[in-house]
Amino acid sequence: MKWSLAELHRYQNEPLHIQSTFDLNASLTKLFPDIILAVAPVKVDGYVSYDDGDATISAHVMTTLTVPSSRSLTPVQLPLDFDFTETYIDDRSHFSRYEDDEVVFLLKRGETIDFDTALAENIVEQVPLRVLSADEKAGKPMPTGKGWNVISEDDYAASKQKDKKVDPRFAKLQKLFPDQDDKK
Repeated sequence: MKWSLAELHRYQNEPLHIQSTFDLNASLTKLFPDIILAVAPVKVDGYVSYDDGDATISAHVMTTLTVPSSRSLTPVQLPLDFDFTETYIDDRSHFSRYEDDEVVFLLKRGETIDFDTALAENIVEQVPLRVLSADEKAGKPMPTGKGWNVISEDDYAASKQKDKKVDPRFAKLQKLFPDQDDKK
């Protein structure tokens, strides 16, 4: 779906209602193959309103993504249920109408609002940095390989504390250079 601000002018009295299902699987998996493995049909219920030259999209989005676990790369189902609001303007002076925390885009002359792109960008923003499978959340052992293993942050911190302990045989030597304790 694409609209120009001129086309949306007719919705100044009553907003355009969007209630549809979008298939973004091909586009999102192509653009973000390392982040998104699959996308279920995306259900959208929202409105596009036009007010004094500006268009605002407010939408509720529901879908399920298949993303790789950040620990083992096994596929994980990630349900998404979120809202987003974006405003589009074509006059730079209209920025003063909005708060700093509002999402406002300036359209160049002749540019259109591409709802599919806005929807895709908002879906990608919802993917957390850390995604774990049910087994990994339940405490399944960390992945290992030949000559390597993954350790938790707690285990790493514990190993660093262990490294800081001074061998009792060398404790007296530590007193000789007290200003050198934390330097290596």
